[in-house]
Amino acid sequence: MRICMLFEGSYPHVTGGVSTWAQILIDNISDRDFIIYAIGADNRQKGNFKYSLPGNVKEVQEVFLDTIIKGKGRYGNRYRLHQGVRDSLKALIAGRAVEWEPVFEMVKNKRIGNSLDFFMSIDFFDILREAYSQDYADIPFTDFFWTVRSMLLPLFYLMQQPVPEAGLYHSASNGYTGFVGALAKYIYKRPFILTEHGIYSREREEEIIKSGWVSGQFKDLWINFFKNISKMVYQYADGVYTLFDKNRELEIELGCPAEKIQIIPNGIYTEEFNNIRPPNGGDPSNIGSITRVAPIKDIKTMIQSFNIVKRSMGDARLFIIGPNDEDEDYYRECLMLVERLKLEDVIFTGRVDIKRFIGQMDILILTSISEGQPFVILEGMAAGKPFISTDVGGCRELIYGRGDGLGRSGEVVPMMNEQEIARAVIRLGSDDSLRKKMGAAGQARVKKYYTAQKCIESYKKVYGSFG
Repeated sequence: MRICMLFEGSYPHVTGGVSTWAQILIDNISDRDFIIYAIGADNRQKGNFKYSLPGNVKEVQEVFLDTIIKGKGRYGNRYRLHQGVRDSLKALIAGRAVEWEPVFEMVKNKRIGNSLDFFMSIDFFDILREAYSQDYADIPFTDFFWTVRSMLLPLFYLMQQPVPEAGLYHSASNGYTGFVGALAKYIYKRPFILTEHGIYSREREEEIIKSGWVSGQFKDLWINFFKNISKMVYQYADGVYTLFDKNRELEIELGCPAEKIQIIPNGIYTEEFNNIRPPNGGDPSNIGSITRVAPIKDIKTMIQSFNIVKRSMGDARLFIIGPNDEDEDYYRECLMLVERLKLEDVIFTGRVDIKRFIGQMDILILTSISEGQPFVILEGMAAGKPFISTDVGGCRELIYGRGDGLGRSGEVVPMMNEQEIARAVIRLGSDDSLRKKMGAAGQARVKKYYTAQKCIESYKKVYGSFG
């Protein structure tokens, strides 16, 4: 059975937790052939893979959403869409319950060719005008038109792309890739499964609420759009796999049938960290963060918290360990913040061998505003390092355990709170015995519950259940 794995903004173009998970699975389930369907934002990423693809990857299909901007459409087409399609699209625009089958049937029958033609068609204008008059007449029509167009255009562009035929479709997230997986299920009548590392619709909701690119009156429009897609994906999926209990509860709340959900935690090769040497006694206190330099990782709060730490721990050094070229504007802003604070001993390492650095760290920290079940925490625990993390995703469960009696392997702190992050760092930095105790608890937990072997075997059984 050939498996088509679907990714958005991750494997194989971007490093990170989802990509690490994907590489582990594909590399170790060698009796299956894989097709990679990768949605990216920027066409400049084409063919620029951050991973060496295993030999059982037989095809890679790349789709880049910025391609839409370069396209051209023709004005005035008529598609003579039947009422079911029109009603479904109006419901999607308005954020009401959507009947998706007419939309999928429209794609299957290739009723629409160029998606830009559709958005310049008489049909689209009529659908939009009806939705506007029913629910949004108090908003300027021009603003409404361009908002809805930008909201729907990526979805229609994806509908226009050919979907590879496979025996099973496995999406690594909800949202756009989940939509493609559900569409493939409809077209080819093959099973479709979803692994949700973070809760897609919640993550998009947080981004939209905080964003400056969506005006206040249209935020609900965007939020309901992503909720509608996510709910549809849950309904079409033959199985939903997530990483921890909190995710499962949120998925049920967002409309996923509870009986579909199974928890499969991430896992790492713990033996790779067995020989990590501890820091030499008497060295400065080394604080490390294994992370991408990106807004979602909230590096600025990390830097501000370190500024507080330095007042109590003058010999402390902060190592930000990981790529800094994925958002160059944000990286420059972080450098400017360090300079403005006149802060010494902040080291951006760029891409390095993590295992070469992790042994030198006394404390590891993560200041993300959104996570699933971070591999960097698992790696830090395997190396016997105490971990301070913001209270996002499954971090609390990793660090505090689920009543396993192993003890805490670090501290969980509120996100975007430099005072609490600094307090935790100072507490652990001043207590060597506490650091060792927490490090030992983390090692025991990861070896018992979070190994790559357990994760691989679980997905082998999942794939086996579908053929």
